[in-house]
Amino acid sequence: MPDLSPNITVICGGVGAARFLRGLVRVADPASISAIINVADDMVLHGLSISPDIDTITYTLADAIDPDRGWGLRNETWRAMEALGRYGDRNWFSLGDQDLATHMQRTARLSEGASLTEVTAEIASAWDVGVTLLPVTNNTVSTRVTRTDTGEEISFQEYFVGTQHSVAISSVRFDGIEQARVTAEAAEAIRTADIVVIAPSNPIVSIAPVLDIPGVREALSARTGSCVAISPIVGGEALKGPAANMLHELGLEASATGVAQLWSDVIDVLLIDDVDAAHALAISECGVTPFVTDTIMASPTRSSALARSVLSAGHLHSTRSTQGPTP
Repeated sequence: MPDLSPNITVICGGVGAARFLRGLVRVADPASISAIINVADDMVLHGLSISPDIDTITYTLADAIDPDRGWGLRNETWRAMEALGRYGDRNWFSLGDQDLATHMQRTARLSEGASLTEVTAEIASAWDVGVTLLPVTNNTVSTRVTRTDTGEEISFQEYFVGTQHSVAISSVRFDGIEQARVTAEAAEAIRTADIVVIAPSNPIVSIAPVLDIPGVREALSARTGSCVAISPIVGGEALKGPAANMLHELGLEASATGVAQLWSDVIDVLLIDDVDAAHALAISECGVTPFVTDTIMASPTRSSALARSVLSAGHLHSTRSTQGPTP
């Protein structure tokens, strides 16, 4: 039974955020949770509007995610992709037959004039997701990375799926971000939150394209409640995906301290794994309070324990801030 229900807003990328939210809804009322989701991974493929991070979070909260892949739907079939292969190399980005229905619905509603925020709410409702899911912007923003070997700029999905993130990169940019604006719904979710949480997602391509949307950092800076982050880097490595490699390749420190340095302007507390306890002093020197705990979400139970730690850390920081320093 959920027993901790402040208003919570979670800044999200994909799989790591989905697993954190999976634990959070077990310890807090889903109706009190808003998830502000990265859209810079979105793409149009085969004429369909695809939002990978939104869908991964939706399917996870609906308990429909494929547990082995960590994306897509359970008990999926691939007949459409197999048929598409007949026409050449057009099936490099796999879309399951059931998953296609989500993209078809999104594309149809957008073509009718609905906003991505409206469509996301409709899809979440259809999957009976109790959390409020909010794309950070209704504008188009696209992550582009530059390959070190060829100097070619490619889309994030070409890098992540097409090359299996096997090539080094020299730069990342978010095409369209200067013209984008945070939605009114996302800004309000930040403003009214008792606790803002930055989920353990890739700092470069999942969190930065949320924080860098004009209006987001301003909304975070204007609030008085605590902002708590969970380091996605554990023992110098990412538990899943290319985050650590990307940090190295871009000349950034791939460590819990490096994460604190990246987010020190917006976070108050950083949860780090037990194996990174030695980073606590360096994190403190960044002006961020370290909170050492188990951050490995290997099961729903451990995800729930991490969620409890996040809420405890946020409450503790808020209490100390209200009371002032201990004499």
